[in-house]
Amino acid sequence: MGASVIVVGAGPVGLMLAGELRLGGVDVVVYEQRAAPTGESRGIGFTARAAEVFNQRGLLPRFGTVEKGQEGHFGGVRIDFGMLEDNHYGVRAVPQYRVEQGLEAWARQLGAPIRRGYTVVDVRQTADGVVAVVDGPDGRVEDTADYLVGCDGGRSVVRDRTGIDFPGTDATRGMYLADIVGADIRQRYIGERVPNGMVMSARLEGGIDRITIHEDGAPPPGRSTPTFEELADTWLRLTGESIHGGQARWVSAFTDATRQAAEYRRGRVFLAGDAAHIHLPAGAQGLSVGVQDAVNLGWKLVATLKGWAPEGLLDTYHTERHPVGARVLRNTRAQGIIYLSGEEIEPLRSVLRELVTLPDAARHLAGMVSGLDIRYDVGAAGDPLLGARMPDRELRLPDGDRVRIAQLQHRGRGLLISPPESAGVREQAAAWSDRLDIVTASRVADPAAGGPAGPESVLIRPDGYVIWVAPGDGELVAALHRWFGAPRPVGGVPARDADRDDVAAPAALVGGGARGGEPRHRQ
Repeated sequence: MGASVIVVGAGPVGLMLAGELRLGGVDVVVYEQRAAPTGESRGIGFTARAAEVFNQRGLLPRFGTVEKGQEGHFGGVRIDFGMLEDNHYGVRAVPQYRVEQGLEAWARQLGAPIRRGYTVVDVRQTADGVVAVVDGPDGRVEDTADYLVGCDGGRSVVRDRTGIDFPGTDATRGMYLADIVGADIRQRYIGERVPNGMVMSARLEGGIDRITIHEDGAPPPGRSTPTFEELADTWLRLTGESIHGGQARWVSAFTDATRQAAEYRRGRVFLAGDAAHIHLPAGAQGLSVGVQDAVNLGWKLVATLKGWAPEGLLDTYHTERHPVGARVLRNTRAQGIIYLSGEEIEPLRSVLRELVTLPDAARHLAGMVSGLDIRYDVGAAGDPLLGARMPDRELRLPDGDRVRIAQLQHRGRGLLISPPESAGVREQAAAWSDRLDIVTASRVADPAAGGPAGPESVLIRPDGYVIWVAPGDGELVAALHRWFGAPRPVGGVPARDADRDDVAAPAALVGGGARGGEPRHRQ
């Protein structure tokens, strides 16, 4: 067996998953059919929750200059984020190739081999593992692993060969996108309704303008892409502006086809990202939701392969992420109707413009699109934080220094934060310190977050979701057993609080290289 986990696809989702697995010390190999990255900017940003996820691993600096989008919208109807108590600002003007470059460098640094030019053509499960049939530079080979994750896009071979249904709706409309140079296009970061259509433009580095075009009544694009001349003609027709003097770096198309895998897990095979769900890329949700899939699944595979996962932990990947995906499909379909339909929808847009001036309505729509309102069933209720993501608050350490919670999450482990006077809390958790960082710190009130600092103690999963608070409902030991399994035997790794070296480290590298070597030929 070459590696414990085979990841198929080296897009942002597959690379994020590979890094998460290596943080946990799990051997992984990534197969990618493209011989080299495309350099295309198919995605040009990500949501607030995706930004938090990247920040939890110290990854944002790897993407270069990161600009927060000060505007939000739902189906093109602008939302004033300034009236909301939480920061819903997403990240804009970061082309997907920069995200992929940063994630690939991180995954490789952690020891994950990325094998480009290898196409997985078949997958089959055995009694104790998974076999991937791979076409590569040296011909066809087979590789085996304990688990396999398909991050191979909307036309997923993994999903098809595993026999997982992909129900949904076919395309009814399409959009064209391109990177243009030399046209000096007026910026429309969240898009603009124009007579007979919608146009969007965003300035990227190097004088590149990323444009998106939808023309009312146009049929969904086929497999062929338009020429730049056809694209420029459409832009002129819709905006009255000529871009014919520019050049296209690349041109592509997408549709509003909406589908979701019936199962995110079948046996030892999992699906994540576009392999699990496709939809109109409204509000930068595509890449963002896929990255969150990866982070939800990664630590659960680590726990299973390291032998400490509680019973049923892997099944929670489907039960948690499938409803999230279904909700994304619903909101993107709604946004497509509102944004891309003709003038017959204008009365609905008008009503929505009135609704989003109400803080509760704006908060609901912003939370849906940003991903900040995701809440899982963690077996406890009462405190608003339970099951929700842990905001990146400031902590005061015993020596008076301060640190952000995200800095303590770079290692990809569970995290228990408790104040100095709660020694009993830390003593209860000490038996789980082989998989949990125990930090003595007091939370600092954050006026921008709407008031007090919140619970004194908090237990956070590796993916950033809160599973226990104190004072509050539920027993700490019960929460530890539910999510981190049985404690280590007496005489195991000694417990200790995270010291200052742990706090300062931007990311703890896992020692040793991955053992996911070249796939083994089978006779």
